[in-house]
Amino acid sequence: MNILLLYPEYPDTFWSFRHALRFIGKKASFPPLGLLTVAAMLPSVWTKRLVDLNVSPLLDTDIRWADYVFISAMSVQRESVNDILRRCRRSGAKTVAGGPLFTTAPADFAEVDHLVMGEAELTLPLFLEDLERGEARHLYEAYGFASLSDTPIPLWELIDPRQYGAMNIQYSRGCPFDCEFCDITQLFGRSPRAKSRNQLIAELDALAARGWTGGLFFVDDNFIGEKLILKRDLLPAMIEWMEGHRHPFEFYTEASINLADDAELMALMVRSGFAEVFIGIETPHDDGHTESGKSQNRNRDLLASVKKIQRAGLQVQAGFIVGFDSDPPSIFEQQIRFIQESGIVTAMVGMLTALSGTKLHQRLLREGRILGDTSGNNTGVSLNFIPNMKPETLIAGYRTILTTIYAPRQYYQRVFGFLSEYRPRYQGPFRLKSGYVGAFFKAIIYLGLIGAERFHFWKLFFWSLLRRPRLFPLAITFAIYGHHFRKITESMQWTAMHDDGETAC
Repeated sequence: MNILLLYPEYPDTFWSFRHALRFIGKKASFPPLGLLTVAAMLPSVWTKRLVDLNVSPLLDTDIRWADYVFISAMSVQRESVNDILRRCRRSGAKTVAGGPLFTTAPADFAEVDHLVMGEAELTLPLFLEDLERGEARHLYEAYGFASLSDTPIPLWELIDPRQYGAMNIQYSRGCPFDCEFCDITQLFGRSPRAKSRNQLIAELDALAARGWTGGLFFVDDNFIGEKLILKRDLLPAMIEWMEGHRHPFEFYTEASINLADDAELMALMVRSGFAEVFIGIETPHDDGHTESGKSQNRNRDLLASVKKIQRAGLQVQAGFIVGFDSDPPSIFEQQIRFIQESGIVTAMVGMLTALSGTKLHQRLLREGRILGDTSGNNTGVSLNFIPNMKPETLIAGYRTILTTIYAPRQYYQRVFGFLSEYRPRYQGPFRLKSGYVGAFFKAIIYLGLIGAERFHFWKLFFWSLLRRPRLFPLAITFAIYGHHFRKITESMQWTAMHDDGETAC
């Protein structure tokens, strides 16, 4: 069979990094790891092509070539998914769809020929068996969660790594915490399941064999779900591998704030090559953690925890939320103050969203407060429920946060604050990354000569060059990130729908 694997296009969002990627000549942040893994599960005798619409256009000849079109997507890609499905119907192509978007909203995609939901390790073999017999059903649902012991190495040969800012890899699924607004436990459960050390090392070998050097994102929703296994088994093996291969990768991942409580774990992560970690801080107002069941953040000095992780040698990226029922009128100023004092350069702030299937969605549905679906855009101005705060106040306060923290003065103030204290550990020999020379000169032109931030850019430029030369590349990277974040903030439409169909501005 001829199999076409399609990854829909992302809109321009906070995490797309589209405006930053242009500086380094890349087209997308990451390749579609899920589809590449699914491709490795398909019969080896089948011919496979992958088209990532974030990298290259989808041609009608691609669709006509295929016996089956496989699609995987997240909620934020819904618009592109609908366009792909229309084109497939016009061409008469048979479609197979899976991934978070289809798993959480199967009723919205009745036109898909075969919905293979849940984790592919469980449902894809059933579909393939039925397909071979000519008895493939419309819907395949997973009951329970898969062991990752047989998950294959992604089929990296289907992509051109040069088109991407970084590669990605998965070690575990699931999270031991169960925050009310989060759908991770719905999709992957509360008991973390992990690949073996040998599996993970084999995946590192595969990427190294493809010639990749640079960023490698562990997509685990909570990498530290099983701390003991990490400390005794995986991280020591990664340290040995990285030292034996002269540190070709720079790792980053997602974790919960209780990482700050384990100095040994942080030290091992840094030694193994981790440089960044994304943490869901959500709010400096403790009542918001009580309301949402985010127990790991409760009764904790969050600022001190962030500083502890940074001092260990890890950059902290973080997510923040406004719109909790318990948020006081001062929450917007509290968020700004916390972000500025913490030195968290990459701070993603979003309005609370009630994702389908979450405890939050169920509660608000019982209370008659759900207005509709969500776009899946973490920083979209889109209220899909009736908030406790007036919508006009919430949207105006949210706008104040973003326009403040990504204004040049405040943004560069955070960069200076972080770089002044940051003491990264040795991460191997310096490697000139693809596109970075061009990015340097583009930054000088677009940020240093014609950008609104040029005064702050040159101040950072010379300060880091003279005072912290080792961090000079990171300083330029942060300047480019700031350009992207401001572009996203400037492009946002500051309106949201009321339950009566009117807009709040």
